[in-house]
Amino acid sequence: MTYPKFPNNEIPSAGELALEDRAALRRVAGLSTELADISEVEYRQLRLERVVLVGVWTEGSASDVDASMAELAALAETAGSEVLEGLVQRRDKPDPSTYIGSGKAQELREVVLATGADTVICDGELSPAQLNALEKAVKVKVVDRTALILDIFAQHATSREGKAQVAYAQMEYMLPRLRGWGESMSRQGGGAGGSGGGVGTRGPGETKIETDRRRIRERMSKLRREIKDMKKIRDTQRSRRLASDVASIAIVGYTNAGKSSLLNALTGAGVLVENALFATLEPTTRRGEFADGRPFVLTDTVGFVRHLPTQLVEAFRSTLEEVVDADLLVHVVDGSDIKPLDQINAVRQVVNEVITGAAPAATSGAGHDIRSVPELVVVNKIDAANDLALAQLRRALPDAVFVSAHTGDGLTRLQQRMAELIAPTDTVVDVTIPYDRGDLVNKVHADGRVDATEHTADGTRIKAHVPISLAATLGEFATF
Repeated sequence: MTYPKFPNNEIPSAGELALEDRAALRRVAGLSTELADISEVEYRQLRLERVVLVGVWTEGSASDVDASMAELAALAETAGSEVLEGLVQRRDKPDPSTYIGSGKAQELREVVLATGADTVICDGELSPAQLNALEKAVKVKVVDRTALILDIFAQHATSREGKAQVAYAQMEYMLPRLRGWGESMSRQGGGAGGSGGGVGTRGPGETKIETDRRRIRERMSKLRREIKDMKKIRDTQRSRRLASDVASIAIVGYTNAGKSSLLNALTGAGVLVENALFATLEPTTRRGEFADGRPFVLTDTVGFVRHLPTQLVEAFRSTLEEVVDADLLVHVVDGSDIKPLDQINAVRQVVNEVITGAAPAATSGAGHDIRSVPELVVVNKIDAANDLALAQLRRALPDAVFVSAHTGDGLTRLQQRMAELIAPTDTVVDVTIPYDRGDLVNKVHADGRVDATEHTADGTRIKAHVPISLAATLGEFATF
């Protein structure tokens, strides 16, 4: 086994190693997914290679549908596909049978034959009936937008919790879409065939597809319990951060808006940064300091996307709940995108879903209303955006901060705005603590910022910034 060499014998960061590992994973070309009369339940992994995209234009302008198809192409390429062609059908609503209608389905079949594609990707979530009918019409594998995003998540998940969440979402999506042919529809033999089952076991048993469904449900139940247990650990970690009175900031935004780059620029975290959709699936929390010395924790969350599958929102709810207990939401927007305002609406919709799901807990552990968390919109990638687009965004988002995490432009102003939006949770004290209360001296050093210390005849005199709750405890020792 050979190991990669790095210049000047430098040790790469964890993000660089993760990027190398991801780049080393390549899908095997030449494996056809042409449908055949198989004898097993269709529970195959996606094999996305040479694909044709298809969408239904039901509303909006031509530029809207172009942007939607461009995003679908980016998703397909992130999954490891080569996009060959794209078709759009203008309809009032998707066809209930084949999604695009029988005539367009035949045209799609001709495009598949002409390009040599082995997969069709639809820009929407197809029902099991639509999926089956369209596959019969085009005679290659058909994948919808939901399955595509699930596949990307499955490729990028690295932590135990992330893998469990993705696996649960995939099974929830796959369960109603299981299909079988031939032997998979036959029933297991009872005792009459000489199997020795005896009385009570004769008669029709489960079909193969019924057995698969039962096993998937059992696996889902196990994953649900595992995710619940992991959520307890995450909740404990979050409650410790809240109890420390350190300001909590969550970075949210559209996928590939530059959230991880911003986290690195503000805290030097060194997490994986890649120009690809859904590069971050596991939240990363790092500690930083404002200009006045106040500490804060910054959490990078999973990116959102238009029409994010409901299964993923539910599966990743414990991860996304980082936004519920935040003191500030830093909403990152890609300033170089064609429709940045649409990105903002899509992100806010998902955030509202997460907050609504946490609604029974009307307030967080910090005691603030989750619906009143302030939001700071940050327009990123201004170095890659044109002046006209930036001027339009400045007019549409007058309170936003414009930065470039790549060049560092605007980061000082961003830190100032973050400090302004988070009210100080500490206060200045000047106290003389008796020598027999060393526990309080230790607590001041642990939870506060000590400015000066002096040993006097009456005790230890300390000038420090401490949490308001600790200041109340120290009130009786105030120096006058």
